[in-house]
Amino acid sequence: MAEKRNMVRLKKRLSLKFGADSPNKVAFTEDLSLNGLFVKTVAPAPPGTRLKIELTLPNGEIVLIEGMSRWRKSAPPQVIHLVNKKGMGIKILKFISGEEFYLRVMEEYNDKFCYARRVA
Repeated sequence: MAEKRNMVRLKKRLSLKFGADSPNKVAFTEDLSLNGLFVKTVAPAPPGTRLKIELTLPNGEIVLIEGMSRWRKSAPPQVIHLVNKKGMGIKILKFISGEEFYLRVMEEYNDKFCYARRVA
């Protein structure tokens, strides 16, 4: 299936917590973009669910995001490692705090990506 997005996505595993009322479920990112992220989890929220997300960046900075589950793909916990793209796609609705840190990570990746393409 062809990729529908034209946004650059950063393949990055970052720790996060998420939840509808408070971020209390632990998960990891698989990729990030300026508009959203993919969350690898055994407990994806139904599409349309508004979520509070606490994302921990590599330097330890915390980014608080309000997002919405756009789609999910479920599987039993014992086979999560066998299923490709197990989790949920999140659309970023707004940054509560830490937007500048998130944007810096995306900018650093974009700089490296553009440099790698120029060298190749």
